[in-house]
Amino acid sequence: MSWHKIVTMPGDGIGNVVLPEAIRVLEAAGFKADYIEAPIGWKYWCEEGNPLPDKTIDLLRNFKLGLFGAITSKPKAKAAAELAPALQNKDYVYYSPIVKMRQLFDLDICIRPCRTFPGNPLNFIKRGPAGVFEEPIVDVVVFRQNTEGLYSGVEWTNPPEIVRDALETHPKMDKYNEVPGEDLAISLRIFTRPACRRICTAAFEYAKKHGYKSVTVCEKPNVIRETSGMMEEEAQKTAKNYPDIQLWSTNIDAQMMWLTKNPQDYGVMVAGNMFGDIISDGFAGLVGGLGFACSANIGQDVAVFEPTHGSAPKYEKLDPPIVNPIAMILSACMMLDHIGETGKAERIKNAVAGVIAEGRVRTYDMLMLKGGPDVFDRGAATTTEMTDAIIKRL
Repeated sequence: MSWHKIVTMPGDGIGNVVLPEAIRVLEAAGFKADYIEAPIGWKYWCEEGNPLPDKTIDLLRNFKLGLFGAITSKPKAKAAAELAPALQNKDYVYYSPIVKMRQLFDLDICIRPCRTFPGNPLNFIKRGPAGVFEEPIVDVVVFRQNTEGLYSGVEWTNPPEIVRDALETHPKMDKYNEVPGEDLAISLRIFTRPACRRICTAAFEYAKKHGYKSVTVCEKPNVIRETSGMMEEEAQKTAKNYPDIQLWSTNIDAQMMWLTKNPQDYGVMVAGNMFGDIISDGFAGLVGGLGFACSANIGQDVAVFEPTHGSAPKYEKLDPPIVNPIAMILSACMMLDHIGETGKAERIKNAVAGVIAEGRVRTYDMLMLKGGPDVFDRGAATTTEMTDAIIKRL
């Protein structure tokens, strides 16, 4: 049995709460590893002007596997205001460390499963014929291109003259010619054909391996003709290699309506960075919300696994903690699948499913309560109690 070394990055807020819980479950399932904690997050931005320290980059480069908790990100001005006094006004610019990590290690394949757990009170329901309520089974896996698009980071407020001159060669820029630079902000949406091809291929390969009958490319090619058009073209080319899998195409705005009308119709989805972010959160809302939303960021050499929820700092210091650890635990299962430990991953997922189906242990979000220290008086389980129940089920 190989012994793995896992770089753990709790990050900010509740990342420090849920990541240790996931490790407890991994150990209870018999997974053997060394866990090497690495610095990342808001503290290091404020103290060092760098939320992704070089030490963490080196550890990921060496050990290839990472478990990530959560991160705090704030707008440009607020981030600058929280720098240590010695770092103020020295041209430090905050960039999200998880976005930087994805780009640095080319973690271009983002996988976000959104699957129903029977018995979850947060599952999507709708009224069917004769007024009978139905609870459709949602089993959607979103493949999100993770390094390009609007998250590529190529943007300016008051763009340099050379950039502005280049952009003004496009006739659609005429209406902005008289806008002062300080009043003009520009973000570029960049797609490349190889990256589109790789995410489409990954989506079809996953569908083939796991028995999905369709792949849906979700973009906006009727308006964003060049970038969305390129993704659509590559999806069509890729589909020719998978004749048993249907290729569907939806526009992002219409998809957000359809996912709440007939979510059970969809299987594997593929999209660029921003639209993939949107549809994965949309589908996550149908299967319990961000407390159940896990994800993988996979490159050629390095892979990092994380829940898609934020850092929720208002809940970090609550004692006992109230947050739902399942998204982090399911992210750890994705790591196990990635390294071939599928048996252990299935055992953990079955244990999670069993606890949810039984319904005896539920965190505050599953009881639809507003977060706060009083939730335990209303029947909510602590974070630790949820983990304990999953381990007992193992």
